[in-house]
Amino acid sequence: MKRLLSLLLAVSLIAGGCSSLPAAPQQKQYTATFLSLFDTVTTIVGKADSEEAFQAEAQAVRDELQVYHQLFDIYHDYDGMNNLKTVNDQAGVAPVKVDERIIRMLTDAKAFYEITDGRVNVAMGSVLNLWHEARSDGRDDPVNARIPGDDELKAAAEHVSIDMLVIDENASTVYLSDPEVRLDVGAIAKGWAVQQVAKSAPKGLLISVGGNVCATGPKDDKGTPWVIGVQDPDGGNDYLHTIYVSGGSVVTSGDYQRTYVVDGKAYHHIIDPDTLYPSDYWRAVTVVCEDSGVADALSTALFLLSQEEGQKLLDLYGAEGLWVADDGSIHYSPGFNDLIRT
Repeated sequence: MKRLLSLLLAVSLIAGGCSSLPAAPQQKQYTATFLSLFDTVTTIVGKADSEEAFQAEAQAVRDELQVYHQLFDIYHDYDGMNNLKTVNDQAGVAPVKVDERIIRMLTDAKAFYEITDGRVNVAMGSVLNLWHEARSDGRDDPVNARIPGDDELKAAAEHVSIDMLVIDENASTVYLSDPEVRLDVGAIAKGWAVQQVAKSAPKGLLISVGGNVCATGPKDDKGTPWVIGVQDPDGGNDYLHTIYVSGGSVVTSGDYQRTYVVDGKAYHHIIDPDTLYPSDYWRAVTVVCEDSGVADALSTALFLLSQEEGQKLLDLYGAEGLWVADDGSIHYSPGFNDLIRT
């Protein structure tokens, strides 16, 4: 599931002092952008001695992210790879031997299901696919845009049990025991993948995959924090806030992302498992957390919960959050103000 978070990159100018020794060469800040990962824009920012050195680092990060993109893809096949599409295609047929990264991600997904009381459910693909098809058709043909019917949504909701997701870690297999269950890991895939890549990435990079932003450390060896802009859900170039981040992740879920319009009403992509319709609790939710995968899951869960319920999840992970209500009012977790720059 998706989410676009704008980045403000503050550049520090360091004045050199008088010295008889030659000044050490100053590293410059560079940016690389890629368009083929997770159906969104990937931006990598960092400092290096040369553009060539930075591009090599950025390309290595991009290449590792591409592997996760392919493993977690539910729409395309790839030669020599069993991915989540393979698992969906074999639902009710046979277990599929998969890469251990799929095993670990789905195991975490099951844990998120329990912790969020079912708000994050990767087995909800049958319902989400109905909305995905309606949204795609509506964008291609706005005049005839429609929403899924109640009957088809209810029928699909009969096949969303997480218990039908059978993971055998010893055999490294995944099996959907209900032939009509489908996996959709959009609520956690990008954040989870970014977190895994960040573990081995050079320090001092800022990695943004469709707004799932992860800092692998301060932007320089002086500890200068990154400055991240939190998007205003009403659009434009304004930001609700800019915040300081020296490490960890910032993830936003909003009703302005992946929308389409039916009879003058906009419908977004974050579906409430209770109503089977796009949630109307909040306009946007931003989560700041050490772990990008956790931040991704929490931003979805908080979007579907009251502030009080969401705060309990934030406390569980030592995370901070910001909520934007329908009336435009902004609500904060107790520690969020400490992160605010403007």
